[in-house]
Amino acid sequence: MNTTKPKLWVPGDWNAFFGFGTNILVNLLTLTALLRFVIKMPDGIVFGRILPATGLMMCLSTLYYAWLAYRLAAKTGRTDICALPSGISVPHMFVVTFVIMLPIALRTGDPIKGWEAGLTWVFVQSFVLMAGGFIAPIVRRITPRAALLGTLAGVSVTFISMSPALQVFMTPVIGLVCFAIILLSWFGGVRYFRGMPAGLVAIAVGTLIAWVSTGLGLNYGGLTLRGLADSVANFGFRVPLPAFHQVFSGFEFLGAILVTAIPFGIYDLVEAMDNVESASVAGDSFPTTRVLCADGVVSLIGCLMGNPFINAVYIGHPGWKAMGGRIGYSAATGIAVILLCWFGTISVMLALIPTVAILPILLYIGMLIGSQAFQETPRSHAPAVVLSIAPHLANWGLTQITGALAAAGTVIGTLDDGKMADLVAAMKNQGVLYQGLQILGGGSILGGLILGAIAACVIDRNFPKATGFAFAGGLLTFFGFMHGERIGFAQTLPVAVSYLAVAVIFAGCTKFALVRPKVPEAARLEDELGEQLDPAT
Repeated sequence: MNTTKPKLWVPGDWNAFFGFGTNILVNLLTLTALLRFVIKMPDGIVFGRILPATGLMMCLSTLYYAWLAYRLAAKTGRTDICALPSGISVPHMFVVTFVIMLPIALRTGDPIKGWEAGLTWVFVQSFVLMAGGFIAPIVRRITPRAALLGTLAGVSVTFISMSPALQVFMTPVIGLVCFAIILLSWFGGVRYFRGMPAGLVAIAVGTLIAWVSTGLGLNYGGLTLRGLADSVANFGFRVPLPAFHQVFSGFEFLGAILVTAIPFGIYDLVEAMDNVESASVAGDSFPTTRVLCADGVVSLIGCLMGNPFINAVYIGHPGWKAMGGRIGYSAATGIAVILLCWFGTISVMLALIPTVAILPILLYIGMLIGSQAFQETPRSHAPAVVLSIAPHLANWGLTQITGALAAAGTVIGTLDDGKMADLVAAMKNQGVLYQGLQILGGGSILGGLILGAIAACVIDRNFPKATGFAFAGGLLTFFGFMHGERIGFAQTLPVAVSYLAVAVIFAGCTKFALVRPKVPEAARLEDELGEQLDPAT
């Protein structure tokens, strides 16, 4: 039995702390802006109730995953165990804002009602996560790795990487310079002065450029002295207070909440399972059931204290591990979050640091996770990985189009059937297949997983297993969990029937088809290498 106590802090934790910490900071800044400027939530609620509860939830989460990593390190005697990163689920941050809180706030004319509905939404999702924790290990065991990592790559390429990449090039004087600083260190091995973490160097340089440009009247980064002075008004010590009344008040909107809470709870289930698989590929195997139950319990505590955002294990474990993160970075981030949220520091950070200086870190994580799907799966499964990414590209494109229409004054959700049909037809005439994006992109996490699993099983000539995944795809589509806009019966029926037809075809191949044996991976590599070295070819 190993008796060596794992180290709580190693030098590499500094890099991971500043990298992961700035990731968390971006998310906190974003959710604060959504609450203040989209929901129009009073500052007293944002800084006095919601952020303190968010800080408590995230601190509990990061401390738990640091403890889980410590236990694994103590059990195995290894010194390279890296804690799972966790925090506010970014996709859900936007979903609960624009699908739950904003419509209810607009309908009632009261942003507090929107907050209460958001709390109830998280309350329901928490139980979905805890229940799903006992099913996830089975799903993870039978699903090809190409499908698990492929659908994760889809998230990383679209919703993790694209927005930071676009913003980097919108303000290249800061964004590209900071990206180069990170690229040189985390990919190129360059060490900075006295071993300073690359994330800290990038933020410091980006902030310096932003404030110098403000002094010269160029205003790169959008920072002003007036904004910095005004931000100090939100300083003050605030602790989270119970919000039981608000949680149960939100049950008056339960019908609208269940439509999204259950499918997005399943989305969280699959995403967490994918992220645990990603960590396992990087060498750190954590128990899936404990991870999902922990997310559910921590989210439940958070919502009961006033936080309307779900907690999730983050994509990116291999990235933080690659830069030297172990156990301490996770715990230190949790403590830092408490300080930021309980002392009203977030508003000052919003006014002091240009967001574009932080975004290259997210781009780095997206690059790493996207590449992992190809590097850590058999070469023959590469087509399955690409297929897993496709639903996410459709979902991202749909999000961009819907946002552009809203900016032009056309809000999709407010159109009647006739106007919506006319708009879809007009877009089709311009080559924009909006309906196709809706169908392919609906429930993209599950859609990517099912399509990738089918492709990987077919590549492996495992037609019985491909039959099972095609049948599962038909059921999930029938009930609206994928390729649809809402849960229910007979959702996107043609697609559901088509999946079942595919299952029948695969079952027929199992019984009657003559199949050419699959060439073993090693033999294929030898043949390809021989062709490259043969001077006659």
